[in-house]
Amino acid sequence: MTLEATSPSANYGTTASGSSFYAAMRILPRDQREAMFQIYSFCRQVDDIADSDGPRDQRLAALQQWRDDVDALYQGRPPARLADYVASVKTFGLKREDFLAIIDGMEMDVPQDIRAPDMATLDLYCDRVASAVGRLSVRVFGMPEEDGVLLAHHLGRALQLTNILRDIDEDATLGRLYLPREALLHAGITSNDPNRVIAERALPKVCLPLAQRAQAHFEKADEIMARNRRRAVRAPRIMSKYYHAILDLLLERGFAAPRRPVRVSKPARIAILFRYALF
Repeated sequence: MTLEATSPSANYGTTASGSSFYAAMRILPRDQREAMFQIYSFCRQVDDIADSDGPRDQRLAALQQWRDDVDALYQGRPPARLADYVASVKTFGLKREDFLAIIDGMEMDVPQDIRAPDMATLDLYCDRVASAVGRLSVRVFGMPEEDGVLLAHHLGRALQLTNILRDIDEDATLGRLYLPREALLHAGITSNDPNRVIAERALPKVCLPLAQRAQAHFEKADEIMARNRRRAVRAPRIMSKYYHAILDLLLERGFAAPRRPVRVSKPARIAILFRYALF
């Protein structure tokens, strides 16, 4: 999983500063903002463990310690690094199983690097590393339960699939390949070696259907946000528009090698923030 920030610290705002997440969350009231930065810091820390180059058994042990710490938090014995979370868990009804799902998702990369998972495994990965984050977030935003879970499902998958399409080359340098096996085989690509796959001429045939899947999730997320209070969906709408802009840039660039990195321009980011934060 790719998060857009530096390493975590006690100052959650500084942790996320400069990221699209920070721009979206800074508009929230203080208690919501602090809860979201806590969620972000948690994700950042377990993601850093999964992405480190340490021995795999040590990374697995570190992730298990996070599970134990989450259990202790919900048993009324919060460890020092989760002490600040107590108020947010109580105020917003954050669920233990969502924190644990995030750890489970990060752990999927640890025993061995993910390479060409089947579609069901890829969807499970997206649910854990993205939609579970969304399920925590929509409680902070104050969305109704049913629509909140639906929004987390669709927007989480839209964002994570966009991440995967954006980071194909970067992930390959880490030995990872998140493109689904079925799509690779359909395009005539039988290898699961990341560096070989990213050089394949048929790669656009794999990426375009995944981009269409992401687009469909963005559309479903838009439908859900349109029927909810604007104040409750301001932050997720900003995230949605920002990542949708990334997807549009990827489609405009195409997926044939060589692939230049894409980035939403600063004026475009400001325009998104101004439009959806203020109006």
